Amino acid sequence: MADSAGQIRYVDNPKHYEGEQKRLRRESRRVSRRQGPTVHDLATCQTIRREPSKRWVKANAERNHVHHRVANLREDALHKLTTAVRAEYGTVVVEDLNVAGMLRNRRLARKITDAGFAEIRRQLTYKGQRNACPTVVASRWYPSSKTCSSCKTVKAKLPLHVRVFSCDACALVIDRDENAARNLADLASAGTTGTGVAADRGTPGVPKPRGADQKTRAGRAGRKADPVRAGGANPPHRRKEPRDLQQDTTAQLGLW
Repeated sequence: MADSAGQIRYVDNPKHYEGEQKRLRRESRRVSRRQGPTVHDLATCQTIRREPSKRWVKANAERNHVHHRVANLREDALHKLTTAVRAEYGTVVVEDLNVAGMLRNRRLARKITDAGFAEIRRQLTYKGQRNACPTVVASRWYPSSKTCSSCKTVKAKLPLHVRVFSCDACALVIDRDENAARNLADLASAGTTGTGVAADRGTPGVPKPRGADQKTRAGRAGRKADPVRAGGANPPHRRKEPRDLQQDTTAQLGLW
């Protein structure tokens, strides 16, 4: 995160899911050794439903408890982060990124989903509306990482594996994410996202190219909770969010 005063802050990913993986593997092995609600018949190649054993129901409930604990820990950490940001700053700039494309990288998918980018953006938006503070969304095609935060020179190419930004014009050498966050902070002071699309203020008549602020891929209809299905039902105190929020993200923040 970068603010108008030039201060840079780094917020580490708590990695709640990664911390509970060992316990989840142990509980999943217990569930697999019990008599579950379904069995695959090799002779007819069909799935047969049956009454699960009491030991399976108990083991499945203990596994679900771990999943609910991870979800609650993540929600608590995100609420504390977004509340602190909204209490300190007025205008917040978030960057819309293609999370669906980022999740295709199998080395980063688990950590990206564990961070909860969409929930960060959702909470920043509604908490800003509650405090009458605007939330500006930078377009997905705004070159925040390729633009020099000092002289505003835009690089032609900047591969993802290059983590240090080096400007050819002013010889600025800076971390890639820090450079992008500073550019977003400059957009907050200018009151625009720099493209005229994707939630820009003051340009309501400009069309959005290729649905920049729309979900990248269509979601599947959710299944109803089945008390005997592996995974169990969702906890009653948690509210389901639209699938559109799963495609939005904010990796860098500009604060003003």
